[in-house]
Amino acid sequence: MEFKGNTVLITGGASGIGLALAKRFLQAGNRVIVCGRREEKLAEAKEKFPELHTRVCDVSNESDRRSLFDWVTGEFPDLNVLVNNAGIQQRVNLLNDTHDWNHHRQEITINVDAPIHLSLLFIPHLLKQKRAAIINVSSGLSITPGVWVPIYSATKAALHSFTMSLRIQLEDTNIQVVEILPPAVNTDLGGVGLHTFGAPLDDFADSVFNDMQKGELEIGYSGTEKRLQASMTEIPQLTKQAWEGFLQRNPDFRG
Repeated sequence: MEFKGNTVLITGGASGIGLALAKRFLQAGNRVIVCGRREEKLAEAKEKFPELHTRVCDVSNESDRRSLFDWVTGEFPDLNVLVNNAGIQQRVNLLNDTHDWNHHRQEITINVDAPIHLSLLFIPHLLKQKRAAIINVSSGLSITPGVWVPIYSATKAALHSFTMSLRIQLEDTNIQVVEILPPAVNTDLGGVGLHTFGAPLDDFADSVFNDMQKGELEIGYSGTEKRLQASMTEIPQLTKQAWEGFLQRNPDFRG
């Protein structure tokens, strides 16, 4: 797809990876709409980038997703790019979990229900555009799960699987399907300060946007792209190594 003259919707676009991508789409000459749950964060984003269009939307809520679709397609009928970026990450000690199910269900709903449902809602609209794209932000943990975030990893594996199916089903249409597989990036995902060790946000976003402009369909960074080529023998080994490293950095996790 061309990366100029598009109308782009980014979920979870008020901060982190979503806002970093929004900035680059704007700089490339696109119209950008971002949505998020918190009005104050959207206001902060618009203060930084006044040309942004914003919409409060809780993608964990089905009616909010439908309202978002109706509003966007009504106000921006030429919308041709959907970026499913919204996501949450929660650390879970499976041996000593005290949260009720709703706490975990929200992670599944935001990370799996929302991008799949929004894709299904928007496909008929996107098929009417001259060119279109669905860009799903999954994770390197979709390939090698982070044992400390087991539900998050499972949701991203589900999104990775769905994206592969989506790409094949839509390969003869005008809709391009792209997957971004981030490593740990220095954002507030999961909580403030948990990912300060991660990749610099601007470096990550610059690299990803450059790869999208080249036409890459599966985009990694700092080694996550290599995980797509990992063997069935290597994946458990890499997962165990990452778990051991996490425990060394977080000795109190197990309680």
